[in-house]
Amino acid sequence: MMIARLLAAVLAALFLIAAAAAAAAQDAELAKLARASGTPDIPGLRIVWLAPWGDVRNARPWRNIVVHQTEGPAGSARGGAQAQAKNPTRRGVTVWVETDGTVYWAVAENLVPTHGDGANRNDNKYIDNRPTYRQVVRDNSIGVEFAGNYPDVTTGPTEAQVAAWQILVKVLRARYHIPPDRVYAHNWIDYKDARYCEGCTLATLAREWGE
Repeated sequence: MMIARLLAAVLAALFLIAAAAAAAAQDAELAKLARASGTPDIPGLRIVWLAPWGDVRNARPWRNIVVHQTEGPAGSARGGAQAQAKNPTRRGVTVWVETDGTVYWAVAENLVPTHGDGANRNDNKYIDNRPTYRQVVRDNSIGVEFAGNYPDVTTGPTEAQVAAWQILVKVLRARYHIPPDRVYAHNWIDYKDARYCEGCTLATLAREWGE
C-alpha cells in the first residue's frame, strides 16, 4: 500500500513537472511571436490585421495598456476598427475585440489614437492614482476596446472575449515589455460613466494572470 502511494506521488510530481515544462515552452513561443513583424499567426487568437506589425523597435514606447469597453452592439468592433484604420488618430484605440473574440489590429504601432481623458482621476477609488494621475495618457498607453455592452452598459465581456484577452494581453505585455501592474481599466484612470466600471473586470483578470 505504501509503495502504491509513493508511486502515485511520484507520477503526480512527474505530471506537474511535464505540465510546467510544456507551459514554459508555450510561453517562450508566444513571446517569440510577440516580437515578430508582419501578420503572424498567434495560436488561440483570430486576428484581422488592418495594420500589420512593423519592426517593434520602431513602435511607440508603450508603457501601459488601457482597457476600454464601447457602448456598441455585438458586431460593432469591426466597424469601429475599420473607421480607426482610415483615420488612425481619431477618438478610439489601436486594438478592437469583438464579442466572438475576433481581434482587429487597426492602427500602426507608431501612431497614437485619441483615447482616454488625460488620466484625470485622482480620488483613489479603484487604485492608487498617485502614479497614474496625468501620467497614464494616450501617448504612452496602448488602448484595447471590447465591444458589446449595448443596450445594457453593465453587461460584462463574453466568454470568447475573456479567452481572447488571456492570450492578447500576454502578447501585448511581451511585445512592449509591460508589467501586469501597468494594465489599467479606463475607469481606474479617468472619470467615466458612473453606471458601470469600464474595463475593470478585464484589467483585474490581466493583473491576476500576470502574477
